[in-house]
This record gives sequence, structure tokens and C-alpha cells, in this order.
Amino acid sequence: MAIRYDRPVSSAARVSRLLGAFSLVLALAVLIAHRFGGLATPYLVLLLIAAAGFALLAALLAAVGLRSLWTSGAEGGLAALAALIYAAFPLGIGAFAAERYMTLPDIYDVSTDPVAAPDWLSTPKADQIWLKRNLVTPEDREKQLAAYPELTGRRYEGALDRVLEAVRKVAKQSGFTIVRSSGTSEPDRDPEDRPAKPGAGDEAVADAPGIIPVPTPRPYDDDVAKLIRGANGVTLQASHRTLILGLRFDILIRLREEAETTFVDIRVASRYGQHDLGFSAAVAGDYLKALDAELLGLAGG
Repeated sequence: MAIRYDRPVSSAARVSRLLGAFSLVLALAVLIAHRFGGLATPYLVLLLIAAAGFALLAALLAAVGLRSLWTSGAEGGLAALAALIYAAFPLGIGAFAAERYMTLPDIYDVSTDPVAAPDWLSTPKADQIWLKRNLVTPEDREKQLAAYPELTGRRYEGALDRVLEAVRKVAKQSGFTIVRSSGTSEPDRDPEDRPAKPGAGDEAVADAPGIIPVPTPRPYDDDVAKLIRGANGVTLQASHRTLILGLRFDILIRLREEAETTFVDIRVASRYGQHDLGFSAAVAGDYLKALDAELLGLAGG
């Protein structure tokens, strides 16, 4: 008579597989809904935290199932292995976010000019829901300087017009959508000096001399003149959404003409939460690197 041994079954392993599959489906569903649907970012964060929690529980139960397999030969090894595979993606997202949250400063707004950051042309507005944030303080700028010392403005040895063209081109390539702009790309030309459009009044001055001497203005050097020259520049405000996660950012790009060079500053702010996990600095840094490549040979000290 043959002897048949009944192997015990690990319930923990079976439950872990179900929890792992649920956490994976939940994470993928909310990411797709946020990127292509109307799911708001605060709800995305909340649901990803829940998915990571289910994935962690699945991993713990899978460990219990594997221990039972090792000690008593209980069935459930494949179920535990499947649970670990399912839980890897939600756990990876959670671990990535947790590592950045712990190691990077709790700021959401970065600028290459931390002393006099460009002002928003139109104050960004978003329903924060539960991801509330505070106003930017000088202490936040100090945290930025300590965490991202390489985030500095750029000076290019070129006219504002040429740099502005490159700024717009790189912004489009980076996925920025310019929503507002201010300033002029012809800061040194007075409106009265622009060529007049031909009109009916031209016949009245048909006998005027072909060359009319224009008095040259005296190069004043007082504070008012410096203020006027310092105001020459262009400011662009844009919005941006990351390609994979679909996170939203607001961006300011400020160009100032100084002597024969153009200085470019950028400000990036995430729309939700006090902690941007370093994404704002990454957006600003990537844009500046692309702008350097576009204006290769014009970068100055």
C-alpha cells in the first residue's frame, strides 16, 4: 500500500499573491489616470502611498510563505515568488519617493537667482486639496543653495534677440508651453526711431531733404539711466508636464541684457505640496543644459 504525504499549504503565500497583484494594478491604474485622465496630483500621491502599503504587506506575507516552505515544505513557493514580482514596482516607487523625501530639502520652488527670484507674471493657482504648501521664505532659498549649488544662471555673449530665439526653441523642445510674456526684444531702440509706415501724409513732405540730421543723445550715467538700462529684458512664463508621471510645473525664464551679454535666469515651481522630491531642480537643470548646448560658443563667465 502506497503512503501519501499531504503537504501543508501556506495561506500567507496565497494572500500575498493577491495583495501583490492588487497593488500593481492599483499603481498602474492611478498613474495612467493621472497622466491621461483627470486624476488630480494629490489623489495620485494618496493612492500611490496606498499601493506601496499593500505591496509592502504582500512582501511580508510572501516572506512568511517562503519561510514555511523552507521549514515545513508548505506549498506556496510559486505564489510567494509571484507576490514579490508584483510588489516590486509599487515598492520601487515608494522607496524612490521616500529616499528623496528624506535626503532632499522640503522645498517646491527653485531659482537660479535666489536673492531676487523673478516674479510670476500670473500667479499659478491650483487646488492643493491635502497637499498644502507654505510661501517661499529666505530659509527655503538657503536650503536650495545647499542642496543644488550647481543651479546658477547663464551669461551668453550675444544680443538679447538671438538668445531669446534659442530660449524659445529649447523651451518648445523641452515641452514647455509659454503662457505669458513681458518685456521687449528690442530694448535699445526707441519707439520714435522705428521706421515710419508710408501713409497719406508722405506727399506733404515730398520736398523735404533726403537726409535729416538726428541729434545724438548724451550718454547719461546717473541712477535713472542705470535703472532704465537694467530694465531691458524679457520674461517668459510657461507651464510644463513631465512625460511619464505627468507632474505639473510652472516656469519663469528671465532674460536681461547687460552690456554686450545676455543673462538668463530660470525659476521652476511644482504646483502641489511642500516637497517636490527634487523634480523642480531637475527640470531647471535639464533646461539650462539644453540651452547651453543650443548656444554653444556663446556662454560667458
